[in-house]
Amino acid sequence: MSMFCFQCEETAGGKGCTRAGVCGKESQVAQKHDELTCALIGLARAAEGKTPGKEADELVMKGLFATVTNVNFDARRIDELLKHVEKEKEKLGGAEDFPAQDLWNEDTDTVSLRSTLLFGMRGMAAYAWHAYVLGKKDEEVTSWFYKGLRALGRQHTVDEWLELLMEFGKVNLKCMSLLDEANTDAYGHPVPTKVTMNVEKGPFIIITGHDLLDLKQLLEQTEGKGINIYTHGEMLPAHGYPELKRYPHLKGNFGTAWHNQQKEFDNVPAPILFTTNCLKPPKSSYADRVFTTSVVGYPGMKHIEEGIDGVKDFSAVIQKAIELGGYEEDKHFTGINGGSELITGFARNAVLGVADKIIDAVKSGDIRHIFLVGGCDGAKPSRNYYTEFVKKAPEDTIILTLGCGKYRFNDLDLGEIRGLPRIIDMGQCNDAYSAIQVASALAEAFGCGVNDLPLTLVLSWYEQKAVCILLTLLSLGIRNIYVGPTLPAFFSSNVLSVLADDFNLRLISTPEEDLEAIVR
Repeated sequence: MSMFCFQCEETAGGKGCTRAGVCGKESQVAQKHDELTCALIGLARAAEGKTPGKEADELVMKGLFATVTNVNFDARRIDELLKHVEKEKEKLGGAEDFPAQDLWNEDTDTVSLRSTLLFGMRGMAAYAWHAYVLGKKDEEVTSWFYKGLRALGRQHTVDEWLELLMEFGKVNLKCMSLLDEANTDAYGHPVPTKVTMNVEKGPFIIITGHDLLDLKQLLEQTEGKGINIYTHGEMLPAHGYPELKRYPHLKGNFGTAWHNQQKEFDNVPAPILFTTNCLKPPKSSYADRVFTTSVVGYPGMKHIEEGIDGVKDFSAVIQKAIELGGYEEDKHFTGINGGSELITGFARNAVLGVADKIIDAVKSGDIRHIFLVGGCDGAKPSRNYYTEFVKKAPEDTIILTLGCGKYRFNDLDLGEIRGLPRIIDMGQCNDAYSAIQVASALAEAFGCGVNDLPLTLVLSWYEQKAVCILLTLLSLGIRNIYVGPTLPAFFSSNVLSVLADDFNLRLISTPEEDLEAIVR
């Protein structure tokens, strides 16, 4: 076995990738990810009882973020991170790294619980980094990275591991709140916005990922140059932010979910800027126009480094857009269900602004149930479950959604209830914070607990951000969550039994069976 990785939903055989990653990650890179993880544990050990500096804090966030699925495939860049980690560790007095060979090699339950915490921390690191580049930092969140990394390298009872996971979930809620504050302070509160999937003729740039600061800088640098900007994947919700939507050349959204990129980017006459995950190994037909930035990396792809004061120079991307020229005529594109217009921007402020309508509609029976159907998308055909679930949901139900899982159904027109669209896109995966705030507000209005609301969470997962969100939901005591399309390979049978017994966490079955069980 030259590697071991089971952190994503599509891991080989539902057990683990051992020769190469299903994601395209080579075994050498997987080993480097393990080395980096273990070096970060060493850094956290060296920092115990001390005050690590800015460089160490940044390395912890970037290092964990770099090991998220579909982020960094470049062994050279991982080696650079390793060198910086070693340097910071020595500045703090040094400490032993956790042995890489032991990361996945203890008893099943220990590996399961340790992996769950590690993967959750990788997801939280992405959120913390996005907030950090916008000038927001929380000492409790930052210090918990060190605490959590040290905990990974220590022995714990099952109860102690579970306590750590619940504590982490609450810290991740604070981290998501921090990112929400960072985004809304910088760009305003999102407002409901219609977004076309069509592309106008002429030069354009596709920007994908989650980093709104990269989009803002790209919009500034392309203003007045006759180059249009199209979001892709998890960047779609950017259209709802007032400070971003004011740019007239932010035109629309290109394509569907991340896993379709090798088909949708094939021979596209425009550059693609990857700001975060999810990157798939580029095909030769468009590899020459792929640019990466931040912690994203792929061998041979052009990388945009951060300059002075966090400003990035996107002139190479802009020049490539001019060189390629875009389409000669306007192009019509659709989502997977044939629709060509999407609606986004229903974050917490927008939804709470119409909370009275929702409450009255629930009380009157016009809204019988609310579903939150969202999370990560992926390539498995079984994910059609989410499309069919939404299509078959009764007409007196509302669908809240977030993350890239929404591309399974966000081009559908399901009509309205009392002027509210039945599909309500709350934003990126981190906007689970908005969903939590809305659920809490509704529970308060109805004088009940969240679990007593006519609300059911039907989640799709793929990578580590979904893990940290799930742990946050569980830490809040939210029960009866449906998860799919499969359960995580890193959940041992004993761990899964605890989650099922304590939280009634369950695997999806069929849309018909699940809808019948939920809405009776």
